[in-house]
Formats: sequence, structure tokens, C-alpha cells
Amino acid sequence: MKAPKRVFSCSECGYESAKWMGRCPGCSAWNTFEETTRIDPGPSARPALRSAAGVAGIAGISRAASGPVPVGDVAAMEEHRLTTGISEFDRVMGGGIVPGSVALIGGDPGIGKSTLLLQVSDRIARAYGSVLYVTGEESARQVGIRAARLGIRAERLMVMSETDIVAVIEQIGRLNPSLVVIDSIQTMDEPSVQSSPGSVTQVRECTAALMRAAKELAIPVFLVGHVTKAGAIAGPKVLEHVVDTVLYFEGEGVHAHRIVRAAKNRYGSTDEVGIFAMTDSGLEEVANPSETLLSERPGQAAGSVVTASVEGARPLLVEVQALVARSVTGVPRRTTTGVDHNRTAIIIAVLDRRAGFNVGGEDIYVNVAGGLSLAEPASDMAVAAAIVSSFRNAPVAAGTIVFGEVGLAGELRAVSRVELRLAEAERLGFTRCVLPAHNLKSLGKRSRTGAVQLVGVGSVREAIDAAFWEG
Repeated sequence: MKAPKRVFSCSECGYESAKWMGRCPGCSAWNTFEETTRIDPGPSARPALRSAAGVAGIAGISRAASGPVPVGDVAAMEEHRLTTGISEFDRVMGGGIVPGSVALIGGDPGIGKSTLLLQVSDRIARAYGSVLYVTGEESARQVGIRAARLGIRAERLMVMSETDIVAVIEQIGRLNPSLVVIDSIQTMDEPSVQSSPGSVTQVRECTAALMRAAKELAIPVFLVGHVTKAGAIAGPKVLEHVVDTVLYFEGEGVHAHRIVRAAKNRYGSTDEVGIFAMTDSGLEEVANPSETLLSERPGQAAGSVVTASVEGARPLLVEVQALVARSVTGVPRRTTTGVDHNRTAIIIAVLDRRAGFNVGGEDIYVNVAGGLSLAEPASDMAVAAAIVSSFRNAPVAAGTIVFGEVGLAGELRAVSRVELRLAEAERLGFTRCVLPAHNLKSLGKRSRTGAVQLVGVGSVREAIDAAFWEG
């Protein structure tokens, strides 16, 4: 065994240096270097971690040759996925869990990560075989109490309270389970690394070991990751660059709705979202998200506008709320929840300079009801209409939805998947839609035969006038 080696690692991106540095050359962050001591155990000290073939040998699986082959000779086989039966979760995963993949799920403490993975483990254990649930933060008894509360009694769901990654991988090799859950990766410890669990070096070594085992045995692995104060997964570059899928579990602790969103997915789209409701019996799927999100919308209230957003292949009707109040300070306040703060500032400037609404000196608060976050620019016009509605203290016309991208010249730009948005609006009983004129032209006959009256406009000012028109 060689002598211990001192290294300094950046807690943000994992960059290593032989000496301490004030600013990280990798991510330009300040004061993020942490000292760790690493011991190289030599060629035979870590057989379970150094060779995935050793793990495969435990399970009786031989390792295939890894030499280079022409890309044309690679067999184009249809990938097999493990479906959980939880459609919202399968949607985000791209249709199911891919064997051999490693997924990382992060979220605020208490948001429901362990509950979701326990329910997923139960479904996989019932349908495909044994599941190994490794808990490093709780005892096996605590997990059992939660499982009893959720009504989970799958006999092939195995719970293991362990933090030694060598012992965990040995159990994976013995059981050869259909799924492995590690809760959480920050509690795992690799004995040959002389640093505390949760450090950059420990997280990297443990994740790499699990990745090797997952690929060699074709076993999917889910890792639970802690989040930082900024809301990102702790050690984001270290983990996100290694794993195949990164999921964020979002929601407010005081609200029932929870949203699973993919930030990275090598086996599917990153635009999909899964919507759940937290109940006494665990997480339940929201079968009709648009109807649920609009269920508490006040009728004909000033500052409330409905827009049609598309998340992946799913259209969602969501309520955008705005409140405009007189500013009592020299600097007007701008507070946003669920929409981009900088994008909202641009919309306010366009309303003030291009549309003739003197809102630049007012306090403005914008919120997306239901806990959703709208990233696409198609929601721009709904934000603008909601602000003007509150400023005028007048509701938009009944049964109207609004969407379109706002340009700096005050124009309304076209958006994609208009047919999908209109079909969802028609299904929920909306009778009128204000949309960009360019989209209206591309619809052709649909603009005359659909149940929703379509009003095409070319500018923000025209859209505002159309949204408030009562005919």
C-alpha cells in the first residue's frame, strides 16, 4: 500500500489540485477547495471495486469483450425497459427504466424522494423480481414503518441498512436484483478513501463503483442526492457527468402537488414532467393535470390568465397570476414564482415602452399557480395579460386563453405545437384563444372549423385589446 496522498478537490465541479487554490480553474467558484487524503490500495486491495468483472463473476455473468467494432456491426436491438405501472414516472424516464442505467434524483428534504422510490421499488419487485433498497440515512426498521404506512409488502423488496460501498456491491453481486436504490449517495463510504462520506472524492468513487456494477450486470441503479442551498444537487458536476439520468423532485412542502422533471436523460426527452399529489397513502398520479391545476382558479378575477404550455408531448393549461400594487419605495419590487425573473422584466419593459401601459414604476408580483415552472417563451403573453389585468383591475374575457412569445419590438411571435394546445383548451371547455397571427395562418382550415374561436394578433397591444374584448 502506498503512502497517503493529499489532494484538494473543488466541492462544486470536482477539479483536483495538489495545492489549495482560492479560485477553482474549472468552475471559477471561490473558496470551494476541500482537503482530502487518498490512499492508493494497490492492485489487489479493492477487488470488488477495481474490477466490474469480479462483480459479474459473483453473479455468474461473464464479461463480454470490449474491443472496438465497426459501428455498422453493432446490433440495432430494441431496448428493453422496466415499466413501473406509474405512468407519470415512466413518462419522465422515457417510457420506463433502462437496465444498466444509473439515475440520480434530487430534491429538498422531506419532499418525498424516498416515498417515490419506495413505491417504484414495490412495483418493480412485484413485476420483475428482487429489489435491493440500501438506506444509509435511516435504519431498516424506519424504512419498514414507512413501507407499512404506504401499504407496501412485496416479499422480494429487500431492505439493507449499510454505508460501506464494498459491502453494498457484494450484495448486488449475490442477489443480482432487478433494481438497486441507494438512499443516499452522500452517506456511502469507500474505505480506501481517507475522507468523510459526502466529500467530492467519496461521492465520485462510490458513484463510479456503482456505475461499473450497473453496466456490467445490466442492473438499473437509482441514487438519491442531497441538494445545496441554491437548490442544485450537491456536487452537481461530479454526479451529473457520470450518471445517465438526472431527475429533480420539485414542489412546496405546504402544497400537495409534486413534480418530477428530468434535467438530463440519455434514454428519453428532458422536456417531460410527471405530476403527483402527496396523500396519506403516498404519492398518487394526477390523471388530469390541466383540470387539477385550474380547479381552484377564481372565476373572472383580475390578474388571472390561463395559458397553454407544452411539457414534452403533454399540453398543460396553467393559470398565471399577477398582482400590481403601488410602490411605496423608490425602487419597485419584482417578485416571480414559476417564471423566469429576467424574462418577466423584459415583458414589463415592453408593456411600458411599446404597449403604452405605465407599469414600470409599480410593484409587480407574478406567480404560476400549482407549483409549476414555465420555461418556454409561449407563456410570455399570458404574463403580460395578467399584469395588465391586475393594473386595470379588470378580468380578461370569459373562456379565453392566451399564448405567444413577446419580442422586444412589441411583436407577438409564433410558438410551436399549436394544435396540441388548442385541443387541450377545447377539451376543458375554453371557447376563445388569442394567439400569434403567424400561427393562425399556418392552421388554415382548423381556424374556421374548431370549437375554439381563434383571434390572431401581431403585437402585444393587439393581444391585450383582444383578451379584454367581450363579444
